[in-house]
Amino acid sequence: MTPAQSQLVESVRDRFGPKAVVTDAEAIAPWLTDWRNRYHGASPALLAPASTAETAAIVGLAAAAGVPLVPQGGNTSMVGGATPPADGSALILSLRRMNRIRSLSPDENLAVAEAGVILADLHAAANGAGRRFPLTLGARGSATIGGLVSTNAGGTQVLRFGTMRSLVAGVEAVLPDGSVHDGLAALKKDNRGYDLDQLLIGAEGTLGVITAAVLRLVPEVKQRAVAWAGLPSPQMALELLRAIEARTDSVESFEIIPGDSLELVLRHIPDTRAPLSGAHRWHVLIEAVASDADAEPPAALLERLLAEALERGAVEDVVIAASEAQAEGFWRLRDSLSEAERASGPAVQHDISVPVSGMPRFMVEAAAAAEARFPGTHATAFGHLGDGNVHFHIRAPAGVERDRWYAEAAPEITRFVHDQVVAAGGSISAEHGIGQMKRAELERLGPPARLAALRAIKAALDPKGICNPGKLVALAHEAPSS
Repeated sequence: MTPAQSQLVESVRDRFGPKAVVTDAEAIAPWLTDWRNRYHGASPALLAPASTAETAAIVGLAAAAGVPLVPQGGNTSMVGGATPPADGSALILSLRRMNRIRSLSPDENLAVAEAGVILADLHAAANGAGRRFPLTLGARGSATIGGLVSTNAGGTQVLRFGTMRSLVAGVEAVLPDGSVHDGLAALKKDNRGYDLDQLLIGAEGTLGVITAAVLRLVPEVKQRAVAWAGLPSPQMALELLRAIEARTDSVESFEIIPGDSLELVLRHIPDTRAPLSGAHRWHVLIEAVASDADAEPPAALLERLLAEALERGAVEDVVIAASEAQAEGFWRLRDSLSEAERASGPAVQHDISVPVSGMPRFMVEAAAAAEARFPGTHATAFGHLGDGNVHFHIRAPAGVERDRWYAEAAPEITRFVHDQVVAAGGSISAEHGIGQMKRAELERLGPPARLAALRAIKAALDPKGICNPGKLVALAHEAPSS
């Protein structure tokens, strides 16, 4: 621990008590590695404020001492965005003690949740009030609101409700100098210049520390239907989605899954079974809901629309879940894709987006191009077809050594895939953020005007570079990305 770090730690302990400081190496260890076990950092202490006032005081002290801080919630980043630097120069700022839902108003359809509130807990609280928060993802049992806002998280319901940015009505945050931005009024009209709330959303903790957010709620689901269909191509899947959307606005999720990825789930995940008989090259998982108990049942709606699709040959086979247990079983197949892939061997994973109309072609042609360029690999894409975001993964040849393959092959594979994405007019990060994993690629491929603006904003708000160093964008005095 450097003298500046030691002085900061002692000041925090003296002002806020022993719960606000963790220096035990074993207790800190789980928070030094990212979710994918790809990045390993070091930090001599973890600071854990219990309120916005404590967070502001800590950030102010850190700014004065020049000690960098890495904000952290559930530590579920897919791009190393919450992992401290390996040199131990930064302290972890954990927001997990700030876990209160300050208010929840069914009448206004708003909830104010602190940064450390776990997504699943917000879901439960909203459901208890006859409302729901319409964003969900696989890490809902550990991901926290602060991290979800900071990364502009997506998930499986973006098709209808948009990303986290669309669901945030206001933000409270501590800025890099220790001052507090209070945007919790949730004003529908506020024309006082730059929107600091929107600037902080998706900033990955590089412009300040989000401490709370006002979140939009929607009516609870009264009826739900989940269907699984097999079809021959991504293009047919998109055409099916457009045909359904022309008839109803009740579809919330439309997930595309390649047949070989489903096979991995059936092979590696216990107690799973194929929804359909026979083999299909592609599958889609469809969920439709109704908030009105007297509305046409979503199951009847999907049955009618999918029966028409069967008659015209748009799908090869289809089944509609006959129970909640079967519906959850369908979703378990989708949510287990990454786990099954990890069990099968190493893979280079890319979270990308291209214009929706071009996604079916991209999924097929980019996969073929990658397999031709890197013999023995297998390329596959799955995810949120309706919003133009898929997870494009390149699985390693059989028998390769994991760490060596990641070190030697992964960088070239990633550059190749990202070049294909940019050529298609897309983004190298659709919902996971940049973190440290994609910073070099953002520097290489990002539009110059955009990169210059990002650097200027960072330099203006955080000139000392104390907020989440090494993530998203580099200041002029920082070391170049590796």
